[in-house]
Order: sequence, then structure tokens, then C-alpha cells
Amino acid sequence: MQTTNKPEEQKGQRKQKKSNKEKKSSAMSSLNSTLSLNATFVRPTFFFINGFNNIPHAKYYYVFLCFVFVVSVLGNSFVMLSICTERSFHTPKYMGVFNLAVADLGESTALIPNLVAMFLFDSQYISYDACLANMFFVSFFTCLQSLTLAVLAYDRLVAICLPLRYHSIITVPAMAVILTVVWAFDSVILIITVTLVTRLSFCKSIVIKSYFCDHGPTCILACSDYTANRNMGIVITVSLFCAPFIFIVLSYVLISHALFKIASWEERFKAIKTCSAHLMLVTLYYLPILGTYITALASTIQPNVRVMSTSLAKAIIPMMNPIIYVLNTEEVKEFSKKLFRKKIKKSQNQKKQSK
Repeated sequence: MQTTNKPEEQKGQRKQKKSNKEKKSSAMSSLNSTLSLNATFVRPTFFFINGFNNIPHAKYYYVFLCFVFVVSVLGNSFVMLSICTERSFHTPKYMGVFNLAVADLGESTALIPNLVAMFLFDSQYISYDACLANMFFVSFFTCLQSLTLAVLAYDRLVAICLPLRYHSIITVPAMAVILTVVWAFDSVILIITVTLVTRLSFCKSIVIKSYFCDHGPTCILACSDYTANRNMGIVITVSLFCAPFIFIVLSYVLISHALFKIASWEERFKAIKTCSAHLMLVTLYYLPILGTYITALASTIQPNVRVMSTSLAKAIIPMMNPIIYVLNTEEVKEFSKKLFRKKIKKSQNQKKQSK
């Protein structure tokens, strides 16, 4: 049986490679047909997303992503609804948690439906304007997660290091101002980044070797000078990823120093428990990013491995964040139990009335 299946598999792989080559060549020919020979600036009508080509059994992965998206939407919607409806959650800390849920929901919505639609239904062409919109929103909400984790680290830092002054420093208006600055800063950086892409001329290729309109893989296709775009990529990495991560690490160094000053082990454990959910979120968010960067610097990453690892991280994190907060935060856990009991009582009363 194995000997008979191998030729068929090889034929199928050859056909798939041939179809992918045909798609790329047709994409390039259609692009070239729109260009004039003397053109100095070229703005293509569309791009071709090449991300998951030649990955075996990729359709199973798309089905998995659909499941992840549904869980992510339900989980983050539940967290947002809980914070809005429960008055005890109307605190600065939960304003940050609400902002994180918005970022998670935004990233999942900007990335997964478009990704699944492109690759599952074999429609990997994306218009120029849609590509820039996809680039902005995926990058914006991904960076917003990083900045929000830094804001939540600041909240924990003040709560543990300055507990007596916490309510005077971390107020609702103060948190509103911090989050507004975060949104404004993230928006300005990403608007400048995407605007600089519009100044590029694309006459080399329109095949983006990623699973969405990623900034780096898109800019390297340009035949004009993209130094400014590369510099903006560095600015994004430093200001929206490295700086928040360094701040989070430093805040936990100070928190650890403050915990050693607490004499009671019970008080130490209580303080650590309040940070456990945030620490898990930070680990889950930054570990895949750091792993990818370190591996890329140490050796060359196979394109398919990079695409699978980064896409999986971006999909899983928004799904896991609400689950972690529900399971590790006592207030949310108690609210969930109370809400569940209310629904059970309501259904029991309806059954009694119907009888």
C-alpha cells in the first residue's frame, strides 16, 4: 500500500507546486501588463500573500484557527461584558484589563478571518488599499497588547511597592489618561509607518512571503529606497516591543525587592498571587517573539517554520488571555460563578413556571 501511495503523493505535491508557480507568474504578468516601460513610480493594484504555500495538511490548521477565533471572540467579549456590567470592576486595574481584551479582540478580528478566507478558499490576492489596512490594524492591535501589558505592570508595581498611596496614584482619571496616551502613541507610530509604505514603488515583485500584509516582507519588495521604512520598523520594535518589555522586567525587579521586605509569608504569597495572571500573560506574549528573534539572529529560520510559529502565537495569545484572567483572578472567578448560578436559577424557575 505504501508503494502505491507515494507516487500519488508526489504527483499531488508537484501539481500544488505547479499551481503555486502559475499563480505567482500570473500575478506578476498581470502586474507587468499595467506598467509602462518608462514608469518611475509603480503602485500595484494588488498583492499576492504567499504565506502557507507548500505546507502539508494546511487546511487542518485553518480549521483550528477558526476554532481559536470563536473561542477568542467569546472569551474576550465575556471579559468586556463582565467589566461593563459589574460595578466592582469599575476600577483602574480593570480598565487596563478591558483595554487588553479590546486589543485581543481587535487583533483576532483583523488577522484570522482574512487569513482563513485567503488560504482556505484559495483567494490569496489582496488589493493594495486592503493590504495597507490589514497591515495597520494587525500591527496596531498587536502593539497595543504590548503597551497594555506595560500599563498593567505599572499598576502592579504601585500596588505592591506603594500600597498606601495606590488609590491616590492609580485613579480612574489617571488610568484613562494613560490609556489615551497609549492609543495615541500607537496610532501615530503606525500611521506614519503605513504612510511611508505608500511612497514606495513596487516593480520587482508583488508576492508577500508572509501570512498577512506584514510590514517588513512588504517593504523589501520595493524597487525604490526603503531605508525610511526599515528605520520605522526599528522604531516599532524598540518603542512598542522592547521598551515595554524592559519596563515590565524592571517593574518586576522592584516588585521582587519589595516582596523580600515583607516579613509574613502569607502576605508575600498574596502579593505574588495578584501578579500571577499578569506574569502568565507577559510570558505568553513575549516568549514566542523573543524566541523568533533569537533564532533568527543565531541561525536562519525556514520560512514555513517562521510563518507557522508567528501565526500560531498571534492566534493563540488573544484566546488564552481571557482564560488566564478568569482562572487566575479571584474577582473574575467569583463573578463567573455568580453569573452561572443566576442562569441556573433562572432556567429552573422557567421550568417550574412552564409545568
